[in-house]
Amino acid sequence: MKIPNHARRLVRADYADGNPARIARFFLGKVICVQAEDGYAEGMITETEAYGGIEDAACHAHLGRRTNRTEIMFALGGVAYVYLCYGLHRMFNIITGPADSPEAVLVRAVRIIAGHDHVRRRRPGVKEKDWASGPGRVCAALGIALHHYGHDLAAGEEVWIEDRGIKAPRRQVTAGPRVGIDYAGDWIHVPWRFVWKNNAAIDKPLKLSK
Repeated sequence: MKIPNHARRLVRADYADGNPARIARFFLGKVICVQAEDGYAEGMITETEAYGGIEDAACHAHLGRRTNRTEIMFALGGVAYVYLCYGLHRMFNIITGPADSPEAVLVRAVRIIAGHDHVRRRRPGVKEKDWASGPGRVCAALGIALHHYGHDLAAGEEVWIEDRGIKAPRRQVTAGPRVGIDYAGDWIHVPWRFVWKNNAAIDKPLKLSK
């Protein structure tokens, strides 16, 4: 894969946008970098879902719900929210927006672009195209663990996110309803899930951000 020579680690201001749809779309093409105990890997984000604060019935902090698990959602954007789903799958969320406004972006899929040997060991018997093709698979492939809950993405040394100048072309991005939120009433239909299709095209010369 052809990758630009420059890479910029996202800083606190990059996570500050309080527009759920816009920032979920922003993360497409960004690269999650993970220095886990068993090795380093990178995943380019190809699918996201936005969760938009206390008014969003699909959000864990709906109506200002504060628990041991959701407390991190009220932090200033730029930290990790990792939780266990159905007692089985770890889910990686990026806290966004201002403090006390519980907004987050769930990373639903990535494309592994570095650390293939480590990921292959973590995902034995799984085809490469399925290594990180779902939210639980993202954490399994990259080595993101529950102890990364609250990790500082802007200054931490274990998990961070980089801008490599890669843009997902608008014609390749689809927006639609989020998955698995049947309990959320009218919020079921809000098109806050973003999927970058045909992202194999990034093997061709990349479109760099200006």
